Formats: sequence, structure tokens, C-alpha cells
Amino acid sequence: MPQRPARQGIRTDIRKAIQQGAARVDAATPTTRDRAVDALRAFAILGVVLGHWLVTALVADGGSLHTASPLQHMPWLAPISWAFQTLAVFFLVGGHVATRSYATARARGTTYGAWLTARLSRLFRPVAAVLTLWTVAAAGLLLTGAEFVTVHTLVKLALSPMWFLVVFAALTAATPLLTRLSPVWPLAVVLHVDLIRFGLGGPSWLGWVNEAAAWLVPFTLGAAWTRGELERRRAGWILLTGGAAATAALVAWAGYPASMVGVPGAAVSNLSPPTLAAVTFGLAQCGLALLLRDRLRGAMRRPLAWAAVALVNLSAMTIFLWHQTALMATTATGRLAGRLPGLHTVPDGLGWVAARVAWLPVFAAVLAVCWTAFRGYEQGSRRGARTRVVRSSRPSERGTAREKRHV
Repeated sequence: MPQRPARQGIRTDIRKAIQQGAARVDAATPTTRDRAVDALRAFAILGVVLGHWLVTALVADGGSLHTASPLQHMPWLAPISWAFQTLAVFFLVGGHVATRSYATARARGTTYGAWLTARLSRLFRPVAAVLTLWTVAAAGLLLTGAEFVTVHTLVKLALSPMWFLVVFAALTAATPLLTRLSPVWPLAVVLHVDLIRFGLGGPSWLGWVNEAAAWLVPFTLGAAWTRGELERRRAGWILLTGGAAATAALVAWAGYPASMVGVPGAAVSNLSPPTLAAVTFGLAQCGLALLLRDRLRGAMRRPLAWAAVALVNLSAMTIFLWHQTALMATTATGRLAGRLPGLHTVPDGLGWVAARVAWLPVFAAVLAVCWTAFRGYEQGSRRGARTRVVRSSRPSERGTAREKRHV
């Protein structure tokens, strides 16, 4: 009988320790920081992670593994991709933070080269650890007799997040040229590329122009946010309703896929390369994100919620770069126990979906191990970083004269 009070005491002590730690994080955060920006970034990263974990399947076929997707066998699950394909929100926040940061650097007399080096080091320092581990792992698997197809599948999936960093880094480098660019211009490029590709039978390689143009749309929306042009709720509603209506029309009448992520075997992918439907869907997401800013600011006043968001932001690139590795490691280790449902089986029914949901805590635990081992590569670049303060350029609108700080 005494064991139960003892366990309750331990749980109480743990709960108090968590609350005290969260309170310290909350107290250490400047009151002028716009916590909604960090919350949107955290939600965007976690959306991508959960989306990959839910729609990426590795089917065991004899001694090899090949990729599959539940969206391939159950296309009616396409709404899952609507909820978890959140890259547009990440580019929106990225454009907002980059343009604010560059304005601060100029005001302080910091050179463009120094500013860019500091920005990109935060992106690419964690990459070295991922590339090193997978180079060693791939060589080891091949030397121990693993099939090349299996090794290629694992490495391709594990390193797939790299494309995002290349595009994001390129847009960050171009920030001085983008501070005043209207999102209408890159949107027009995407529209014309798709018109030539799908309407006039143009070459398929032309679609790769959209790899930059498509993500430039939310990035320049972030710049417009910095300029104070998106403070009114009307802007959010226009983006949300207009983007949603355009996406629905493109899917219903123009033949675009309903899924906002790639599906193996599909003739057209909305994401690789991005299509007009992906861009209009991203506009709707950005509109929703802008509309939620006030509520997020209120929610982030809670110490526990803010501490969780702050932790994700401190390790955003580590989480993003290693989440596929966590999936691969779980799949490869589980193979030793046989062909496990939801992990190595064909994703062709609700049974697979239920089994995959049950695996999510395991993926999260493995990702936590990766985070513990490799977070220093990212967080080390932040030590000694000074808080940057940027004053709003539109002090007359809804209290935007507040100073907002972003590390």
C-alpha cells in the first residue's frame, strides 16, 4: 500500500519540476517578443514531421524495402495531406523573420556577408551530422550484404528534407532583393509555367522553375507581413477564402490531384515540383496562420505551452533533419522481429492506418534519442547570439509599435 503514495509523490515532484522549468523559460523571454511567430514555426515543423510519419510506408518485399503510401491505396485520405503539408507556413514565417533580421542588420551596420553567414550557419551546421551518419550507415549496409535497392530507398527518404534547405537558403540569400517584391509576381510565374506544362503540352522539366517561384510566394508574403501590410484581419480572410476557392476549383475542374503531397505512381505531384494548386493551397494556409496570430499570442502566455514551443524552435532543424531517420531506424530495427503491421505491410486499409498511429510514439521516442545526440550541432550555433530588436514600420496599426525580438 505505501507504494501508491510514493508513486504519487514522484509524479507530483516531476510535475512541479516541469512547471518550474517552464516558468523560468517564460520569465527569461522578453515581454516584447512576438510568440505567435515561434508558435507558427513550431506547428509548421511538427506538421511536416507528422505528415511524413503518417503517409510514408516502407513495404517489406522479400529481403528488400520499397516505398508506398496509404494515399496510393486509399485516395479518400487526401485530407490528411491538407492538414500536415505545412511548408507554406514555414516559408511565410521564414520570409517575415529574414526580412526583419536583415533590416536590423542594416540598421546596425552589419555587412550582408556577415548577416548571411550567421543565418545560413543555423541551417547547415546540423546537416553535416546527418550526412556523416548516413554515409557511414549506407557503406556499412552495402558491405554487410544489404540490397542496393533497400539502401537507396532508405538514404533517399532520410535525406529528402535536404531539398527544402537548399530552396530556403537560396531565398534567404536573396532577401535584400525580396524585401519589396509583391507575391503577385512569383504567383504569375507559377501560373504561366503550369499553363504551358498542362494546357499547352510544354516540357515537363519546365515545372522545376516552380521549385523556387512557388515557395517565393509565401516567403514574399512574410516580407509583406514585415512591412505591416498584413496586419488587418481582412488580409487573412482574403488569402484563406481566395486560396481555398482557387484550390477547390483547380482540383475539381482543372485535373490537379487532391493530395497536397506526392503519391507514388501518380502522373502528377502537387509537390515535386510544386504546382499552382500547391501554391493556392499555401495561400489559404498562410491566411489561416495570419488569422490565428492573436489567439496564438494569448495561448503562448501559458508557461507550459510557451516552453514547449521554445524547445521546438531551439531544435527546429534537428527535428526536421532527423525525423525521417527515426522512421528508418524504427523500420529497420523492427524488421528483425518479422513483418510488422503498420511498419512493413502494404498500406491498403484502415487496419494499417490504426497500426501506423500506434507506431507514432515509437517514432517520437527514437527522434528524441536523435535529438539528444545531435541537438548540439544546431544549438551550439546559437550560443552567444544576441537578441535582435526590430521596431515596426507601421506603428499606427493595432499596436505594432511594440518592439519584437527574434533570435
